[in-house]
Amino acid sequence: MVVWQHGRRFAAVAAAGLMVCGTGCANGGHSGDAAAADPVEVLHRAAGALVHAGSSKALTSMEMATGGTRVTIRGEGVYDYTERLGRLQVQLPPDPAGTSEHRPITELLAPGALFMKNRGAGVPADKWVRVDTGTLSDGNLVTGGATDPFAAAEVLRGTRSATYVGEAKVAGIPVRHYRGTADLEAAARRASAANRAPLRAAAKGFATAEVPFEAYLDNQGRIRKIRHRFSFVNGQQKDTVAVASTTLLYGFGVPVTVRLPDAEDIYAGKLAEN
Repeated sequence: MVVWQHGRRFAAVAAAGLMVCGTGCANGGHSGDAAAADPVEVLHRAAGALVHAGSSKALTSMEMATGGTRVTIRGEGVYDYTERLGRLQVQLPPDPAGTSEHRPITELLAPGALFMKNRGAGVPADKWVRVDTGTLSDGNLVTGGATDPFAAAEVLRGTRSATYVGEAKVAGIPVRHYRGTADLEAAARRASAANRAPLRAAAKGFATAEVPFEAYLDNQGRIRKIRHRFSFVNGQQKDTVAVASTTLLYGFGVPVTVRLPDAEDIYAGKLAEN
């Protein structure tokens, strides 16, 4: 897997790492109802509940670890689950020496594509880089430094096994906590059209298609928090990189406006090696 390629060891991997709802999910419920429901079926409906909600704000955190080195990439933005459009501001961690701060990278998420501004690597500051997510070996679950919120939800369509852990709270909101494992190949088969190719690519590109997760759903079946664990082999150093991706969703129904770049604003040159 090429994670925005090149650069020195893991710091580059990090910078490079940037590189339908049924009745049950719309109803409120009680802990007894949650305990009695089939967790696998509940989780299969979670992505549909987001589409029913329309939109939300999102906070993301991606922890990447290899060879004793660990970094965290954070993001914040909004997502429209009806149009499959999102906007995130992604902040890279400081350089290894701790003396340099990176400018936030603006990411636009669209069906089949990821657009990035302030990408670096020789790209002019006023230009965007466009990446076809269907060609990424991780399906843009890792490359952007933040897992696409709807792709994160659609991973749950591939849930093979799951247990209901119990009641909890996320940001003061009562939620139901589930723990399980999803299969990316199964998720790809059940996903929306735009996410089928990316999830199929991830199933092939990761060290394993099995993805452990923790999911927290509110009484309307909407994901409030989800944490996935991915693993892949870095293409250059052949090191195994462990990734823990966490997405928090809130502010459902917020207005979302995402304007994709015009063709003349997209960089067509070669990216510089770090």
